[in-house]
Amino acid sequence: MEERSEEQVITRLFDLENSGQAAQRAELTGERFLSLIQDPDNGLGYVFQHGLDETEGVEVPEGTEFWEYETWDEAQRAYAQLLEEDRRAGELIDVDSDEGIGDSETGGAEVRDRYSASDEDPLIEEEDSTGDQTDQVV
Repeated sequence: MEERSEEQVITRLFDLENSGQAAQRAELTGERFLSLIQDPDNGLGYVFQHGLDETEGVEVPEGTEFWEYETWDEAQRAYAQLLEEDRRAGELIDVDSDEGIGDSETGGAEVRDRYSASDEDPLIEEEDSTGDQTDQVV
């Protein structure tokens, strides 16, 4: 298997985290996050610390770091140790965070008004000439 560059690993970790594959994820002060991730492709465990990705993948957020472990047990121990250090330093906000996860792009049609076909819609007739309600658009 070909070795990945640091940038490729970071991109992969963001992809795994955004798809909900982080085993654990904690929110830290300063809009930073600490995640425990196992890559299903190679079985390696990672501890991944990063800020919010406000550039949609164009730039790596400042302060992004990762630690790679051969075994899942090693990764879990390292994650627990870093989490405890953050807790003692007063930097831990939430031990189970999903803040900022996911792509900002949805790829689908934009929903502007979920209730556009409601009774208040001026383009929908209330009653037809016989007094029956219709859903015809004017």
